[in-house]
Amino acid sequence: DVLLLFQERLFRAWWFETGTPTFLIELLAKRLTFTPQLDALIASEQLLNAFDVEHIATEAILWQTGYLTIQGHRRTGARTEYRLGYPNLEVEAALNESLLAAIAPETIELGLRTSRLFDLLMAMDFEGLKTHFESLYASIPVDWYRNNPITQYEGYWASVFYSHIASLGLDLTPEDVTNQGRIDLTLKLDNAIVVIEFKRVEGTTPTGEAIAQLKARGYADKYRADGRPIYLLGIEFSAELRNIVGWDVEPLADGRHA
Repeated sequence: DVLLLFQERLFRAWWFETGTPTFLIELLAKRLTFTPQLDALIASEQLLNAFDVEHIATEAILWQTGYLTIQGHRRTGARTEYRLGYPNLEVEAALNESLLAAIAPETIELGLRTSRLFDLLMAMDFEGLKTHFESLYASIPVDWYRNNPITQYEGYWASVFYSHIASLGLDLTPEDVTNQGRIDLTLKLDNAIVVIEFKRVEGTTPTGEAIAQLKARGYADKYRADGRPIYLLGIEFSAELRNIVGWDVEPLADGRHA
């Protein structure tokens, strides 16, 4: 990897590209991994040192293969508990790009969509983002849902959403802890902070629960002193329609609830 760095004179995720993460990607998909949690896993020392190939935990294999690193630890009685996370944004982007191709079919032109996603985020075009994600989900063929059990679990929709943005290597914080609970996802851009809540609804009618929870629990309050504009984004998915049915955006006025 170091030789490639000097040979090409370019910083890239060389170690990821020279490896073959296919087995890992397939394993994560098979285990119905909720991708936003990959940056907030907790494991014990015994778990991290396990080597049973047939039954090795997701946390252990990601740590042993270098895709996650130890971000912190604490003593819990007689055991040590480790908090795991991505070593850097490049690894997060590379892994999620591969994961997205595994949990959504390659026929949806992910390269072009990812480029378009970046432009929409930089412009803070929320209506354009809504259309973009609606198109993304609508592009997944019906046969994909029939033949892939991963599409049947509740976290599938949020995993696609998260991994699509994470593949850009932006500053994302899943399971963002506040004094009132956990924010599903916080996106920090140079010009704004977006606080996101996901909900899965029954039927085809949005409930407004996602945006209501963001406001009721004051999830964005921890960022009031940041100085950047803050937006609340509540997203609701319908398994029946296999798409977004609720998309509510509200700015915070002067850092307070809208």
